[in-house]
Amino acid sequence: MSMFHSFNINASGLTAQRYRMDIISENVANANTTRTADGTPYRRKVVTFEEKGIGTEERFGSVFKNAKERYSGSGVKVSQVSEDTWTEMNMVYDPSHPDADENGYVTYPNVNIITEMTNLIDASRAYEANATAFTASKSMAQQGLNLGKS
Repeated sequence: MSMFHSFNINASGLTAQRYRMDIISENVANANTTRTADGTPYRRKVVTFEEKGIGTEERFGSVFKNAKERYSGSGVKVSQVSEDTWTEMNMVYDPSHPDADENGYVTYPNVNIITEMTNLIDASRAYEANATAFTASKSMAQQGLNLGKS
């Protein structure tokens, strides 16, 4: 295993969590968007992660060749960003709103600010954990180099 392998794993976690925070920010920014470019209300987006290297079919011979990389792991990646179709849209009675239906109800996005802020705190803590692990890996590498100098 390369000395920089742990840096790559931690960096992939930092990148993935940063992307998750960007999507959460987009959800919060569009919490009151009742009309998007296609004319429908904004739908909350959700980020899904998976381990790097998953999803590829391997032949029997290549399993042994790649055993080292499979054992040590290789980080995380964003597998998809999907729209939240399982949460109900918010219906608010406001007959004066330009997007109100014939009954006076406006369909607002399915964004719950409390849920988004909780997810943001979770992503922020995961980002901090990856940054701490990166710092620890860097410290171990420096100690190894210092031992080599003595």
